[in-house]
Amino acid sequence: MPEITLPDGSRRQFDGAVTVAQIAASIGAGLAKAALAGRVGAALVDMSYLVEHDAAVSIVTDKDPEGLEIIRHSTAHLLANAVQELFPDAQVTIGPVIEDGFYYDFAYKRPFSSNDLAAIEQRMAEIAAKDLPILRRVLPRDEAIRHFERIGEHYKAQIIGSIPAGESISLYGQGDWEDLCRGPHVPSTSKLRAFKLTKVAGAYWRGDSRNEMLQRIYGTAWASEKQLKDYLTRLDEAEKRDHRRIGKELDLFHLQEEAPGAVFWHPKGWALFQSLISYMRERQAAAGYLEINTPEIMDRELWVQSGHIEKFGENMFMTRTPDERTFAIKPMNCPGHVQVFKQGLRSYRELPLRLAEFGKVHRYEPSGALHGLMRVRAFTQDDAHIFCTTDQITAESVKVTELILSIYRDFGFEDVRIKFSDRPAQRVGSDEIWDKSEAALRTAAAAAGIETTLNPGDGAFYGPKLEFVLRDAIGRDWQCGTLQVDLNLPARLGATFIGEDSHKHTPVMLHRAMFGSLERFTGILIEHHAGKLPTWLSPVQAVVMGITERQEKYCLEVAENLKNQGLRVETDLRNEKVGFKIREHTIKRVPYLLVAGDREVEGRTLAVRTRSGKDLGAIELDALVSGLADEVASRGRHVLEDRVSQRRSA
Repeated sequence: MPEITLPDGSRRQFDGAVTVAQIAASIGAGLAKAALAGRVGAALVDMSYLVEHDAAVSIVTDKDPEGLEIIRHSTAHLLANAVQELFPDAQVTIGPVIEDGFYYDFAYKRPFSSNDLAAIEQRMAEIAAKDLPILRRVLPRDEAIRHFERIGEHYKAQIIGSIPAGESISLYGQGDWEDLCRGPHVPSTSKLRAFKLTKVAGAYWRGDSRNEMLQRIYGTAWASEKQLKDYLTRLDEAEKRDHRRIGKELDLFHLQEEAPGAVFWHPKGWALFQSLISYMRERQAAAGYLEINTPEIMDRELWVQSGHIEKFGENMFMTRTPDERTFAIKPMNCPGHVQVFKQGLRSYRELPLRLAEFGKVHRYEPSGALHGLMRVRAFTQDDAHIFCTTDQITAESVKVTELILSIYRDFGFEDVRIKFSDRPAQRVGSDEIWDKSEAALRTAAAAAGIETTLNPGDGAFYGPKLEFVLRDAIGRDWQCGTLQVDLNLPARLGATFIGEDSHKHTPVMLHRAMFGSLERFTGILIEHHAGKLPTWLSPVQAVVMGITERQEKYCLEVAENLKNQGLRVETDLRNEKVGFKIREHTIKRVPYLLVAGDREVEGRTLAVRTRSGKDLGAIELDALVSGLADEVASRGRHVLEDRVSQRRSA
């Protein structure tokens, strides 16, 4: 007679073993209809799961994050079912859930076309409408291998063959179709109502380029048609904001195969990039950081000592010199900063010591993972390491957190969430050190008055971390800044300071990045603002143009005055109609378009338009120069527009 404890603390007694579906029905018909799965203790289970002993049970619906993941997992199976009905020779391989959707890899004699995707999606809808029960059965491992070999599913047989002997294998089926899976799944295909296939791409079996090429079909699935429609709208908006397309339109950068994962910055893009560095350099100096620079190539033994080779070696670039020494191109800046700290005898009076670097690092990313500025192999970090005592961890962490949030606000990011990532499975250092590190970071977060969500097992290999996640203008999340407490690396590399007791002590090392990767942050900024960057960041902040050749001298004078104030200005003196020029520079997202005709030359004014189409009228040259200079200095406020509005109101 199992006793079931529900999430509200109430208990229900049953006469015998009971399924999760029966428990849901005992609570209410509405819940039973909405139920997708259950949670028994900590385990997610199917609705058909039999509860035989006392247990805590909750019902999972599409309102729960787990419910949406189960919908997507089940829709991946629906996709595979439809593909094999339409293309019986296709073999299924793997089909995991990914962010916002799922994919499934197929072995087939030819690539799938867009017409194939439309037919597959239609067949998926037909299967879903049949309301087929999704049933689970279990086979011994060796019997499961024979089963899949018998039906010609050799990839599935290989997958099962890699599972330890003696284990049982679960299979899920709907109608006459069945697939290997751990589950859980929705109870029937009718629960799968809102899905869309998005694209097809190539993928190597088991991710190894030495293996055969497969066809990967991507899709998305949601709990309702409205959610699906909203997501597709976001996808469409994301396509319009794609930083690679905008980067080409604005002539900011390019990438090419001769340097995969490395950026070729053009003058305008480099101006934007340097604006980020100048801004961060100013903020860091005000916060007490000392800027340094460390070598990009260092002896492999240093990386062995630091632990990076063991945990990160496959992602590092190595080079061997004629004298048989092996060097590594740095994937991180931390060991170099420890070397700077170790020069000379350090005293506790010097702590906290905040060392910052705009360090170029290189990490091997698979070619298929590279994505514009967002995923590269060579990038620049706004890296800093704070060497401090244990007693200083909380205060320093609070300062870092406040600085990061302030910086994000300057770039237009108000919605920031913070995740706490604790110890990963692969790590260096004792559990005792990890206990102290995690406790220190939790205390710091609490002292800063910030709420965090747990991101279990996702800490760095040397310490726990806070991750700062930005939400952009179309609702996408980007993990950028990090703060990590490290009690391991300074000890491994022999960093010490002399304490008040005149003895040597190992410093705590706080790893801190705010942009993370400057390349990636640039891409995020471009997409967040759809290329319409705030005036202070825009590669070109104003264009001065004349209506005829008679205004050329005045236009050049205006441009010179603006440049003398540190503004990035261009002139457009082409023999083209002014309307054509305005349209062209509006498309290039230049914040201010300054037009001079004979009347403006005579009155020493400029006719001012914004890229959004606002006509600010004629503004005196001196007022324009000071207004634009003040707007750039304000980092975000529309100073010039505000002054025009105030003048008109008066």
